[in-house]
Amino acid sequence: MTKLKIKRGDNVIITTGRKEIKGKTGEVIEVIRKEGKDARVIVAGLNIVKKHTKPSAGNPQGGIVEKEASIHISNVMLTDKNGKGTKTGSKMEGDIKVRVAKSTGETL
Repeated sequence: MTKLKIKRGDNVIITTGRKEIKGKTGEVIEVIRKEGKDARVIVAGLNIVKKHTKPSAGNPQGGIVEKEASIHISNVMLTDKNGKGTKTGSKMEGDIKVRVAKSTGETL
């Protein structure tokens, strides 16, 4: 598996996709890693889809439920403090390795 540069809790901007979500920012809820497949992320409040559900114990009514769908990790970019997308690098601060925004040089 490859090392991912985006983690849960990061603020990201969506760089490509449908015009409804392109350019919007949000927080990463979950990073989905699968062996042999590409990684995907779920961003809070973005890429909402409608899912038809059968009645169950947790949802006795059933019906249409709105939830966040996953986005391929290559379609999102980490944001810096200004809210703009940035690439990431890393550097050592003492004994700790930290992520650094390439555009501003600040730690993330």
